[in-house]
Amino acid sequence: MTVHRGWQGRFFEDFVEGDVFEHPLGRTITTTDNIWFTLLTQNTAPLHFDHSYAAKTEFGKPLVNSALTLSIVAGQSVSDVSQNVFANLGWEQIVLPNPVFEGDTIRSRSTVLAVRPSKSRPALGVVTVQTEGFTQNDDLVIRFTRTVLVYRRGHGPRAIAHEESSS
Repeated sequence: MTVHRGWQGRFFEDFVEGDVFEHPLGRTITTTDNIWFTLLTQNTAPLHFDHSYAAKTEFGKPLVNSALTLSIVAGQSVSDVSQNVFANLGWEQIVLPNPVFEGDTIRSRSTVLAVRPSKSRPALGVVTVQTEGFTQNDDLVIRFTRTVLVYRRGHGPRAIAHEESSS
């Protein structure tokens, strides 16, 4: 029997400027998701959790909390972009060109914009990506740029755990 390790994510050496990652998982946003996230984050805008209020707006129904959209799309990118992250360094240029509604299914992709070794941490590298989220109708609903500090292969907690288990 052969034992295969599961996907461990990309390390710094795996990123090439211009590469595009179509993230594999989509996510349908439910009413419960939207209401719980909105209330959990203490957002008091009734447009996200009061269906009667939202029905009186030009949208006619609740809008999904934009911070939830950001969280879902960022989460979808983790397996391809930041599974081996040391830290997020920054989020920039977050734009929301179209609304997201309860019942929409969101999918995403990331494009590598820049890759460089860390100047101060030799076991790490700096990767900048632009991530975009789309609805089931291919409407762009979010775009942002994220810069992450990623472990080089053979470094970080997984490498330490592997070394400890080998001893």
